[in-house]
Amino acid sequence: MHWYDYLGYLGSFLTSITFVPQVYKAWQTKSVGDLSKWMVLIVIASAGIWLVYGIAIESGPVMVANTVVLIFALVLLYFTYRFKS
Repeated sequence: MHWYDYLGYLGSFLTSITFVPQVYKAWQTKSVGDLSKWMVLIVIASAGIWLVYGIAIESGPVMVANTVVLIFALVLLYFTYRFKS
């Protein structure tokens, strides 16, 4: 692996963990009142498109980051229906 592959995986890791605090807070409070469904849907679409792109160009960092982001965004979407007030 080249140095830029490691940089890509570091970027993937940091991108992937951006949703961890929101998912954790929603799970703890059982509330998603301040969460925009549109934002979550846009993130799902974006991550899905980036994932397909990453697969097409065979880029591990792109595939990893967007798979994780897609999973977290889907969990948040689930929470928006599960924790409805």
